[in-house]
Amino acid sequence: MNTASLPQLLNALSRAMLFEQRQAAVGAGLLPVQLAMLGYLRDANRYSNMPQCLAEYLGLTKGTVSQSLKILEERGWVLRQPDGADRRVVRLTLSEAGLTALERADDDAWRIAAQHLPANERERLRSLLTRLLSSWQQERNGKTFGVCRTCRHFRQGESSHQCGLTGEALSEADSEQICREHNLA
Repeated sequence: MNTASLPQLLNALSRAMLFEQRQAAVGAGLLPVQLAMLGYLRDANRYSNMPQCLAEYLGLTKGTVSQSLKILEERGWVLRQPDGADRRVVRLTLSEAGLTALERADDDAWRIAAQHLPANERERLRSLLTRLLSSWQQERNGKTFGVCRTCRHFRQGESSHQCGLTGEALSEADSEQICREHNLA
C-alpha cells in the first residue's frame, strides 16, 4: 500500500466505525454526541473530567457541551461536582445509570473484527496508530489526550505511580485513563 491510500483507508475505517457507533447510540436511546460524551467521561482522568476538556477532546463548542450535559444530568447519567481544591472548577463523573447507558450502547463489532488479527499484530497496529495520531496532532499543535502511562510525565512505581507534572500519586486505574496534559514519551 502506498502512503497516499493510507488516508483513504483510515477514512473508510473511521466512517464504518462512526456509523456503527451512531446505530448503537440510537439503539440505546442516545444521540451520538451523548454517547461520545459518556465514553469520554468513562475514560477521562481527574485532570480531564471538566466541561472544557470534554469540548476540546470532542471538538465541540461550549454551547453543545453545555446543552448535552444538561440532558445527561437530567437523565441522571452525569453528575457535576465542585472541585475540592478550587470551587470554581466543575468535575464531571458518570453515575451508575450513566455507565449502564454506555454499556447498553457498547458495540462489539470492532472487538470481533480485531480478534481476526493475532494479538501481536493488534498491539503493533495500536502502537503504530498511536504514533501516527500523536504525530498528526503535534504537527497541528493539538493536544494528544493520551493514556497516562504513555506520557513522559508518568512515573511508574511498584504499588502506585506518580504524575511527574503535578507530583500527585496515581493509581493503576488512573494510569489507564486519558489525560489532557498528556505529552507522548
